[in-house]
Amino acid sequence: MDLKLPITIIDELSDDEIRAQGELDLASGEIRNVRYEDYDAATQGVPASRKDYEFSVGILRNGQREVEFRVEADALGGRYSVTPSELLELKGRAAKLFSQPPQNMH
Repeated sequence: MDLKLPITIIDELSDDEIRAQGELDLASGEIRNVRYEDYDAATQGVPASRKDYEFSVGILRNGQREVEFRVEADALGGRYSVTPSELLELKGRAAKLFSQPPQNMH
């Protein structure tokens, strides 16, 4: 099964946050095609390598509903992933999220 979902990644820093868009591969838990918003990883390094880095979360959306989950950030490799146990839980939550019709804003 080749299922890749668009997600938002938020790297929490001590006094700020860095947002990015990426694709979560539901088969492997790997997150690819990460594109930072207003942040240049080429010159500043990946957020996880910063001294003020705290943790990362991912957000999966369907309309106005969303599911938040823990993201592992590899400071040395500059990659993001979801652990197997988190991925298993996320698959159930994602199935529930997408089995309901999206809510529209009024």
